[in-house]
Amino acid sequence: MWALGGGLFLGWSIGANDAANVFGTAVASRAIRFRTAALLTSAFVILGAWLQGAKGLETIGALAPQTLRSAAVCSAAAALAVTIMTWLGLPVSASQAVVGGIIGVSLWGGNIEFAPLGKILVCWVATPLSAMLVALIVYNLLGAVMSRLHVSILSRDRILWHALVVVGVYGAFALGANNVANVTGVFHGLGLFDSAEVLNVVGALAIALGAVTYSRRVMMTVGASLIRLDAFAALVAVSAEAVTVHVFAFIGVPVSTSQAVVGGVLGVAIMRGGDLHANVLRNIGVGWIVTPLAAAVIGFTAYGLCPF
Repeated sequence: MWALGGGLFLGWSIGANDAANVFGTAVASRAIRFRTAALLTSAFVILGAWLQGAKGLETIGALAPQTLRSAAVCSAAAALAVTIMTWLGLPVSASQAVVGGIIGVSLWGGNIEFAPLGKILVCWVATPLSAMLVALIVYNLLGAVMSRLHVSILSRDRILWHALVVVGVYGAFALGANNVANVTGVFHGLGLFDSAEVLNVVGALAIALGAVTYSRRVMMTVGASLIRLDAFAALVAVSAEAVTVHVFAFIGVPVSTSQAVVGGVLGVAIMRGGDLHANVLRNIGVGWIVTPLAAAVIGFTAYGLCPF
């Protein structure tokens, strides 16, 4: 059980950096309080992991054969890389960190399976692009629906705020279904628990803890620093993120909610011709590149120094 410590650390890191991003735009636009958003995220991440989290285990588990030692180092390396990016206030991909950690450890003689790795790499590129496309579609559909509602501006905003909470809950569920494999995938098949569902619930609890304790800063980076969002734009961005992440959960590839929500925000910006903060966008892109490299270096070094 000692080996699971790295995974639980990673789960906390995902919660701190990724999990509450499903409500980041809502918090930034003041549609919901941070505490309420974090608690809702936690509850539905656990539910999503329990009901639909098993499929992604196979993809992560197929990258390379693991022992308790290698699994512990992989997850700890990924967690440390994600935590550093979180401290810097940058939304990153836990999936990239996990894969980077696995590759770093595998340089000591492990075997990387390139078929699942190629599948994951394609999905990394497709995630923000898919979310951007979904955002364009949702923007037009939602705009058409709202234009047919003959209500006051105040009532319109109330409808959007309530819808934003509902979509955020769905996004949290999709996150649990998709991203818990980042926490538990390297431990799949090592006999730590009787079933994959139990293993996933343990990982989801760690994600929930991170969402509650340390996710506010990245929420504000995605929700406010990139482009200011009103309730309508926030609803579009979160809807795009939720749909995209859930689709990849069915495919069985863990992807980043941060990449998806940034893609959704960019879709809104395209529709509105908004002025993006280019320096923030550049820093986010740098974080996505540096994260797997940092996790690989940490994993390689830690495994060589690891005495157990």
